[in-house]
Amino acid sequence: MNSCLIFAVQAAGRSVTTVKGLAGPDGLHPLQESFLRHGASQCGYSTPAMLLVAFEFLREHPAATREEIRFALSGNLCRCTGYTKIVDAVERAGP
Repeated sequence: MNSCLIFAVQAAGRSVTTVKGLAGPDGLHPLQESFLRHGASQCGYSTPAMLLVAFEFLREHPAATREEIRFALSGNLCRCTGYTKIVDAVERAGP
């Protein structure tokens, strides 16, 4: 759910995951590590959205193809660069 499409009161009693919430007590989430390793970080606007969409997508589709990853991320617009490094990072973060 995009934060700009929901009032805070509508999230009451629900779980909300942020980019900071992806990290565990031992450090970054493997997806965050993969973004770093593959140089997939973009600006502060699109990177958090890419990470959170990819996180949820990979939970449901751990063996996704590049085409499926691209489709899953297609709702996030990145004007900083192409999507190749982002797709690489998501693809290689899986099991």
